[in-house]
Amino acid sequence: MKTQICIVAGGPSGLLLGQLCHQAGIDAIVLERRSRKHVLSRIRAGVLEQGFVDLLQEAKVATRMDTEGYPHDGTVISFEDMEVRVDFRKHTGTSVMVYGQTEVTRDLYEARDQTGGLTLHDVDEVELGNAALDGDEGCTVSFTHDGQRKTIECDYIAGCDGFHGPSRRAIPAEKRKEFERVYPFGWLGILSETPPAHHELIYANSERGFALCSMRNERLSRYYLQAPLTDRVEDWSDDAFWAELKRRIPSRIAETLVTGPSIEKSIAPLRGFVCEPMQYGRLFLAGDAAHIVPPTGAKGLNTAASDIHYLFEALKARYQERDAAAMGGYSERALARVWKTQRFSWWMTKLLHRFPDTDPYELRIQRAEIEHLATVESAQQTMAINYVGLPY
Repeated sequence: MKTQICIVAGGPSGLLLGQLCHQAGIDAIVLERRSRKHVLSRIRAGVLEQGFVDLLQEAKVATRMDTEGYPHDGTVISFEDMEVRVDFRKHTGTSVMVYGQTEVTRDLYEARDQTGGLTLHDVDEVELGNAALDGDEGCTVSFTHDGQRKTIECDYIAGCDGFHGPSRRAIPAEKRKEFERVYPFGWLGILSETPPAHHELIYANSERGFALCSMRNERLSRYYLQAPLTDRVEDWSDDAFWAELKRRIPSRIAETLVTGPSIEKSIAPLRGFVCEPMQYGRLFLAGDAAHIVPPTGAKGLNTAASDIHYLFEALKARYQERDAAAMGGYSERALARVWKTQRFSWWMTKLLHRFPDTDPYELRIQRAEIEHLATVESAQQTMAINYVGLPY
């Protein structure tokens, strides 16, 4: 098989790149380790930056999002019963879109089906060959599919295969530098068929730990609690979760909270991670293959989207303008934005969580920071600019 770009992994970032390439007349093949059913079963983020929304519109897959998504013009930060609303529309002139990652992925799959683009599922033993060649020979991706060993010859490889995929490991260890921050807690999350606690997201800091009230739509809510890494899902009954959530969010919200059976429950650890560089010859990393953020600032999926923007712009310059040099600047452009989103996610996490060594002094600093946010317009503007998404 031959193609111009081989996209390793068919999650939302890989599928988005494939759809954008189709719109630009660039041929792409997508390889996915799991089945389509499994990919669509993943419960993930649901807050999309304006830049991501614009990319989906450019890819011509925004119709359902435009009709079923929920634009949010602000968010609420709380400390015990003190509430601060940050108005995105006022401070930035735009908003964010609440639309689940699963729905984004579904839309991208359906669009790829319509274009006839080749997507291979259940591929195994993926190996990247000659990824560092800078000449005209291109590179190869070998894999096992339907019990047969197959090879794709391509010009470039987009590694969208996450932290545990083979793409990043194809860069020699001596050629990459990795930075990591592991947080000493996780997020216990549940999905329930209940109306949201509030029409906007609530990020809550309480003496018992962090909580987040989020949603997927008017009938489907997503809630999170900060939990020790030693906790297991089995340790938390639905009743225990709801009782703890009510203790951590402002009392006026807790009084009207509608509870119900969970339809999904999981615990996710928190960490920050960045790999430099994000490219090696003809191999280009995007999304979790290159970086991970704690979910506090809703930047994981959105930062993957910004990677896709930079990579797609370079590919367009390469194929439409015959500018081969454009590919060489991808890593620098992407990393400049990656580190800014890392900073914002780190700031939000430090502001809202109780760390094991948090002492009374630091609690006062957290409260003072939120009071500062409540009273200083420029502080609200800074948070709003980062939350809705820095420009690409």
